[in-house]
Amino acid sequence: MKIGLAIGDFTWPSGPSQLGPELAAVARAADTSGYDSLWVMDHFFQIRMLGPVENEMLEGYTTLAFLAGITSRVQLGTQVTGVHYRHPGVVLLKIVTTLDVLSGGRAALGIGAGWNEGESRALGVPFPTTSERFEQLEETLQIAHQMWKGDESPYEGKHFHLDRPLNSPQSLQRPHPPILVGGGGEKKTLRLVAQYADACNIFPGPDMTHKLDVLRAHCDAVGRDYDEIQKTTAYWEPIEFTDQGIEQVAEKLADYAKLGIQAVHMSIRESHRADLVQQLGERLIPAVADF
Repeated sequence: MKIGLAIGDFTWPSGPSQLGPELAAVARAADTSGYDSLWVMDHFFQIRMLGPVENEMLEGYTTLAFLAGITSRVQLGTQVTGVHYRHPGVVLLKIVTTLDVLSGGRAALGIGAGWNEGESRALGVPFPTTSERFEQLEETLQIAHQMWKGDESPYEGKHFHLDRPLNSPQSLQRPHPPILVGGGGEKKTLRLVAQYADACNIFPGPDMTHKLDVLRAHCDAVGRDYDEIQKTTAYWEPIEFTDQGIEQVAEKLADYAKLGIQAVHMSIRESHRADLVQQLGERLIPAVADF
């Protein structure tokens, strides 16, 4: 099992003036202590399950570019980008490709249909209907495959029209940076995972087995090998940094592994603590390596 670090809270005790150096220390700790990946939130405002909207929220891809410059091995991605945030061709895919090139081939595209209407309305970002956002998501995934393949022929979709989807330089990762589609919607999201993605991110809960069965059925329907897709989930529960506490986390991850989960993105409440990030990595990652 692979372990990633997910950072979704940037309201840190030292305040914005120290956020840069403290985030750098956290990223270096993750990079050197065995984490496979490093993920940041991609929202305009803080989301309700983590704090009030007024709390600090960094722009996702600017943050990843900063992290790319101070790390050397972890994969870098957002968890996840709302499809309506950025135009797919001229903005989003160019950003992810640039990140991949400058990081030495470590970018991932984490994407979903988006959900937070309030933050979009607040900043004047268009927020289409749910059905339209899913249509946009599928078109964006199609454009991603086309641009990363080097196919410059015009793309004509319902929502997006690209006369010449040129992508130069191309991504270092071939055939493309890994694509993770977040969410567990059974009719649309998991079908898009089966058809276009390299990884899924399913929320933890009692229905995980059912969600994975649905994904397998979608793979069968589109002729995709289910085993090609990495199954990931998040870990949001409080962690006690004692031998017993780390052991309890490892036992929980063992249960996830039995369900077929291959990677877990860990969140810790003290996300500003580089020492705790390092401690968790050094103690937990070896414990779950064989899962």
